[in-house]
Amino acid sequence: MSNARPKNSRDWIKRHLSDPYVKKAKDEGYRSRAVYKLQEIDNAEKLIKPGMVIVDLGSAPGGWSQMAIKKIGGNGKVVAIDMLPMEPIEGVHFIEADFSLDAGLSAVVAAIENQPVDLVISDMAPNLTGVVISDQARLYSLGELALEFAVRFLKPNGAFLVKVFQGDGFEPFVKLLRSRFVKVGAKKPDASRDESREVYLLARGVKRPAAASSAGWREID
Repeated sequence: MSNARPKNSRDWIKRHLSDPYVKKAKDEGYRSRAVYKLQEIDNAEKLIKPGMVIVDLGSAPGGWSQMAIKKIGGNGKVVAIDMLPMEPIEGVHFIEADFSLDAGLSAVVAAIENQPVDLVISDMAPNLTGVVISDQARLYSLGELALEFAVRFLKPNGAFLVKVFQGDGFEPFVKLLRSRFVKVGAKKPDASRDESREVYLLARGVKRPAAASSAGWREID
């Protein structure tokens, strides 16, 4: 994950401190409010189950990994990667590296022992420059890297959850997802701020027989 808030913004600080999800995360011991985005999606889609192998791309500060490791139990595995440091989470294999570089990708592949995984979750985003066209291009470049990894390593009935921003590049990326997965849906969790253009795309079933149910998701035509 990247931190896209405006620097030295008093308005952002005021909003952040009054945010109910920030307070809830603090009370429940989670590292970021983003955990409630994944929680809402998981509650609807039953993505995370005991014993799963999960890869968390763009994991810092670790909220998604915290939730995932709690749900999968001792027989599962979470491999997380981010360019930013992340405080250790018991049971999570964290890699501090750039996933977009060969070394980062190779480290993840080694950590999963080159074996299929059940779920790939990606909250990766570039540090925003404010130049919308450039920021969108960089975001979707990361999304395509995550997609390539997911297609290569997901089990036939596995799932891929990725954050994107609505705007330039959205429709082509959805089309790309649909070319590689049986079902693709979109959701903007309640925990996403109203002014944010972020949306989460869920793809199920790498284009092989049978996809899992995507009930509760808005199918994209």
